[in-house]
Amino acid sequence: MGFGSDRVIAGVSAVKSEQAGIRLKSVLIVDGEADIRALLKRGLEKEFGLVETVGDIAAAEEVHERCHFDLIISAVRLPDKSGVEWLTQLRRQGSPVEVILMTAQADLDTAIAALRAGAADFILKPFRMEQMMAAVLRCMGSKRLARQKSAHEHQTDQRRDRSGLIGECQLIRNVCELIHRVAPMPSTVLIEGESGTGKELAARGIHTLSRRSGSFVPVNCGAMSPELLESELFGHVKGAFTGAQQSREGLFSYADGGTLFLDEIGEMPLSMQAHLLRVLEERRIRPVGSNRETMVNVRVVAATNRNLGIAVKAGEFREDLFFRVNVITLRMPPLREHKEDLPELVQYFVQSLAPELGIPVPEICSTDLSELMAYDWPGNVRELKNVVERCLLLNAPPAHCLAGSGSGMDKGGDPVESGSLRLEAVEKRHILNVLKINNRNKSAAARELGISRKTLDRKMQAWSAA
Repeated sequence: MGFGSDRVIAGVSAVKSEQAGIRLKSVLIVDGEADIRALLKRGLEKEFGLVETVGDIAAAEEVHERCHFDLIISAVRLPDKSGVEWLTQLRRQGSPVEVILMTAQADLDTAIAALRAGAADFILKPFRMEQMMAAVLRCMGSKRLARQKSAHEHQTDQRRDRSGLIGECQLIRNVCELIHRVAPMPSTVLIEGESGTGKELAARGIHTLSRRSGSFVPVNCGAMSPELLESELFGHVKGAFTGAQQSREGLFSYADGGTLFLDEIGEMPLSMQAHLLRVLEERRIRPVGSNRETMVNVRVVAATNRNLGIAVKAGEFREDLFFRVNVITLRMPPLREHKEDLPELVQYFVQSLAPELGIPVPEICSTDLSELMAYDWPGNVRELKNVVERCLLLNAPPAHCLAGSGSGMDKGGDPVESGSLRLEAVEKRHILNVLKINNRNKSAAARELGISRKTLDRKMQAWSAA
């Protein structure tokens, strides 16, 4: 089954579709009323391979000890013990069995107690068999998705080292090796790479593998004005400026003992670059409006999608700050340079996103992968994730979900020969397509592209001048 296969919607149909429904599973019914037990047994025998019925908790515990059950349907009020009490007991014993509770008393306290005890659902008597079946199917569907997620996390842990990156090609291995090497050091790291290549993920990997006990604190340097950025980074005292009604600590303080990730440092205003240089050299910050300096123990990791060397020559970035942050450079390769990792990335995103979206995990066919491999991915791994999510949501193949010149087709459906477009042209087409989707709203388009509004404006100005 591929992305474009007919997938059933979440809910009753989704669970029924899984390998001919929920047959060969077992259910235990606990109720003091013989009529209720008979009704449920008749209805559930059509779907379950084993259906046992008992009238009280003592009998239920005896049956439960000698037989595994995937589901228990129990009344709350029983002759010898409350169904809520028994459920609480099962959870304390570590039993993972799913439990649906039934009651004729529609009071809120009982419902809250049942859910807190770990009930999967709460059904009011009298009920129709259709209502009970819907609850059963929801319950079994949730259990199936939980198993898929658990299996996926186990598989991911096996192929994903603590750097946080997924991939087996030599380029990604080199990046992971460098992350492991520099993580324990206090040195500033500059991560270079196009938008969407995973620069923040690499920064988090450096922090995770470091010996630092503080938090990982990210900030987008291109998303704020110089005044706001200064206050965000260094904090301010009460009355420092209009609207400063109380003192506030900055992100350097929040990251004390940890790592501060300065994303898009190339977009930082020149006036702020001088302040940052001083902090990096002296390890002291001065909140806006304060005369007092505070020592901070912060490891700085910066990232940029620009060539800072060229920015220095253009007078857009301070040379001394460039030398200060460029102690260790880590380059994140664009996806087009390690397409051999694409199948593994696709599988990871499918298995991550499908359970979150509440749909069955589809199989990825060779045609789907061929379409994805043929695309140039100007938006890199971030774009790949978005495309996979779009395919899952729309139940559509990649050819219908790729932007711009995806899958060898342009907007009009004309084929574009592989390699006939330069990277700059592919990037321009992709950006213009995202702008069109967002009704020319540059701020919204910049957020979707994962770049700052300033970067988008600069690119569009360059196209106009060309």
